[in-house]
Amino acid sequence: MLPSFFDLTLADLTDVLVARGLNKFSAGQIYDWVYKKHVRDPAEWTNVSKETRAWLAESYDFRLPKIVWQGLSVDGTRKFLVGFTDGNTVETVAIPARDRLTLCVSSQVGCAIGCTFCYTATQGLKRHLKPGEVVGQFLAAQEWLTKNVGEDARLTNIVYMGQGEPLHNYENIKKATQIYLEPKGMGLGQRRITLSTSGLVPAIEKLIEFPPVNIAISLHAAHNDVRTELMPINKVYDLERLFKAIKTIPLKAHRRITYEYLLIDGLNDGIADVEGLASLLPKGESKVNLIPFNEFPGSKYKRPSEKTVFWFMQQMESRGITCTVRTTKGTDILAACGQLKSAYEDGRLNLWDDRSQTRPTNASTSPQVPAPQ
Repeated sequence: MLPSFFDLTLADLTDVLVARGLNKFSAGQIYDWVYKKHVRDPAEWTNVSKETRAWLAESYDFRLPKIVWQGLSVDGTRKFLVGFTDGNTVETVAIPARDRLTLCVSSQVGCAIGCTFCYTATQGLKRHLKPGEVVGQFLAAQEWLTKNVGEDARLTNIVYMGQGEPLHNYENIKKATQIYLEPKGMGLGQRRITLSTSGLVPAIEKLIEFPPVNIAISLHAAHNDVRTELMPINKVYDLERLFKAIKTIPLKAHRRITYEYLLIDGLNDGIADVEGLASLLPKGESKVNLIPFNEFPGSKYKRPSEKTVFWFMQQMESRGITCTVRTTKGTDILAACGQLKSAYEDGRLNLWDDRSQTRPTNASTSPQVPAPQ
């Protein structure tokens, strides 16, 4: 099987051309054809030498991941089931807002972190995604939207908030981010990409080497006992270790770290939680994004009332912490935060009801990737 072209950063492509004795300046032209003009057939690259085109066509796979299924929510959110060459699948979600269309991409098939509030955790970890499979989610979704919705359906932002822990797949996500940012290619701005992590401390300490994108920390609790119940990773990297690591994150001027806080009825939505959270966060450098819990089949937690959510936000703001509430979207197709899972189960797509077309079960037996130590 040929390696994917989409695993190559511009620097990687330049290196392979030089190693082959080909013109290194062709790398920028090729990136322009593939990522700006969306022409993946080397035969059509008119300003690239015939020798270079022929060699790349023989040496690399230019296919994108397949859109196996897509579903449209009543609120306009669209979920894609994306399939890879080994039969594994991930879910990718396009979330519309007034001035942007954000793609929530997955970083792994499944997840090893085991958060008890997350549907992805129920499938465990199958494997890491390669850079081209991360980038391919964006390209495949954009191609589908252009063909089926229209030229105006342009993806503008990326959040690493799909299946998996991005920093558990650090090197591949770093390379995918470099590809997203490359000016001669996709050219997304740094402020249009958000990296979210559950708190993998050793990888957080390496963010000084990561492209300077927006950072979001999945906090979800202000006390270790509650956070450990929700996120087993807290047993190893507790709040003290986590916030020590957060201090090492390089922030550009006027940037803040976003703390994602999942509100669960009766568990982390009281006055003690407000006070604990306010005491943890550095004022002026923090923003809290409240996420009312999104229920999924088999979940033991419940969503708090809108009154409680509004009260919690007011309490945080009265303590000088910028606080917003994430609008819940896509719950009718299990596309909201915490509801993603590789979608084949018992020959049926992973939705609330039976309105979707049934498809064969994903029988992939990819090897398990060890959990972070």
